[in-house]
Amino acid sequence: MMCSHEKMTGSVMSEISADMSVRTAQAGGFYEVVRQLQDVDVQAACMAADGYRVRQALAKDTLSPEDFLALLSPAARPYMESMAHKARDVTVRQFGRTIQLFTPLYLSNWCTNRCVYCSFNACSGIDRMQLDAAGVLREGQAIAATGLRHLLLLTGEAPAKASVDYIRDCVRVLRPLFPSLSIEVYALTEPEYRTLAVAGVDGMTLFQETYNEALYPSLHPAGPKSNYHFRLGAPERACRAGMRNVNIGALLGLDQWQRDAFMTGMHALWLQHRYPGVDIAVSLPRMRPYAGSFQPVCDVDDRALVQILLAMRLFLPRCGITISTRERPAFRDNLIPLGVTRMSAGVSTAVGGHAENEHSSVGQFEISDPRSVDEVVEAVSRAGYQAVFKDWHPLEDSCAV
Repeated sequence: MMCSHEKMTGSVMSEISADMSVRTAQAGGFYEVVRQLQDVDVQAACMAADGYRVRQALAKDTLSPEDFLALLSPAARPYMESMAHKARDVTVRQFGRTIQLFTPLYLSNWCTNRCVYCSFNACSGIDRMQLDAAGVLREGQAIAATGLRHLLLLTGEAPAKASVDYIRDCVRVLRPLFPSLSIEVYALTEPEYRTLAVAGVDGMTLFQETYNEALYPSLHPAGPKSNYHFRLGAPERACRAGMRNVNIGALLGLDQWQRDAFMTGMHALWLQHRYPGVDIAVSLPRMRPYAGSFQPVCDVDDRALVQILLAMRLFLPRCGITISTRERPAFRDNLIPLGVTRMSAGVSTAVGGHAENEHSSVGQFEISDPRSVDEVVEAVSRAGYQAVFKDWHPLEDSCAV
């Protein structure tokens, strides 16, 4: 017999799914979904799932939000091998046996936020650096020499230092070297995203960090990132501004992982329905050691991360999934057949870390996989997959192949 909270969960989920299926234009954006789910104890609903619900989910080709919750539940643990087989088949059918490689380029570590879990926060006392045009070019050339053609540009959240104009100028320096440039910077307005899209940025990554609105202020007590609503709406603004690829995620460990993983999946699904012409992707970063004392609220062990990956793949068959160098080499290699489509390689999280290691700054967090691009390519090949350096080239562009 279905208990009252399960009935309410099913009712709310059905309403949300119906809204998504007809692409309802909601004035509040994805926050309307967040608001509806505030009436649901997502964690309790997840814990209430049983083996029967898990088996039902695994028998389907298209999963509902309730099915997604079941696959994130403790009841799914005995079924992870079945989930893995299905996730592998779904991924190969959608993406082939390919893994796209990219690397981050940190332009600046100046930041006005006071995020309690980040080395870049305004109170950390680290040395601050920002690349000039010559430094950007040196970093770009060092990365391009490895063969990579997909680049992710990052800054701290200090608009007065790393302004949109500064980012645009960096993009112009790098465009001759890279056919695909993405950004992971502070949340921008739609016109600002459009400015960068016109300059040659074709993708953006932005993590909500946690979807728990009540917890969010204690993790982000000051700075532009403290505005939960503005940050939550940034991926949609990027879609409207013409970005080809939009990548979202939560920093797993800041809150109960089942809730943040579920909300990430719901956010990605909402974006897919609203903006079918945009490639929506998710990343699955876990908390890593950094220059500070903050400890994660929730331990996300390896088994939990695998479960999140498998559930996300089955819920979002067309969604790209990124695993970063936060994870150690052997673990990353084992994840390749389970639903991953994108991996970073040859990574430095420090400003100036690619071309000038001896002069680079403190990294944003400790990486666990320090392998070179060639070593990652070899690992991908051993897993029976092909490493892809380039899968995008603007028609009007004259970038080097």
